[in-house]
Amino acid sequence: MREIYAWEKCKLGDVAEIIGGGTPDTNNADYWNGDIDWYSPTEIGEEIYVSGSRKKISQLGLEKSSAKLLPKNKTILFTSRASIGEMAILLKSATTNQGFQSFVIDEKKLDIYFLYSLGFKIKAFALKNATGSTFLEISKKQLEKIEIYLPTLPEQEKIGTFFRQLDTLITLHKREVLEKR
Repeated sequence: MREIYAWEKCKLGDVAEIIGGGTPDTNNADYWNGDIDWYSPTEIGEEIYVSGSRKKISQLGLEKSSAKLLPKNKTILFTSRASIGEMAILLKSATTNQGFQSFVIDEKKLDIYFLYSLGFKIKAFALKNATGSTFLEISKKQLEKIEIYLPTLPEQEKIGTFFRQLDTLITLHKREVLEKR
């Protein structure tokens, strides 16, 4: 007989570290045109995976700013202002500007694609709870409070694999349609 496990309710902040971005001084040329990817929100939303930003910062730029180097294959970039809720999985270690609150997962608790597949729920929460007078923004503190339900890690991996395959198929069909136009 197969064991049945209940999905556990938890907060996003319990299973992922949420890390904001930063921008090195744009007037200091020594901080720019290095080899460290540095994303802005306009680069997120079209692709599921990202591995190369338009702008790059130097090691000195990283050290002299509030930007943090985010680990590859463990990070979901999440836009927290402007167009709130756009997401991408990071395939190469990188940094972001302050328009992000990125999710660095604990691989022992969470499958990255499973969390990515919950993006619609996270985005809805973020839009509902965003604040600001000049522009809307969702804070790290608010994002940490999002309640999510998690099955066991092996079940998350199965669900994540299913959605990854489905997303890949959708992407292929979109390309076919665009090529025929």
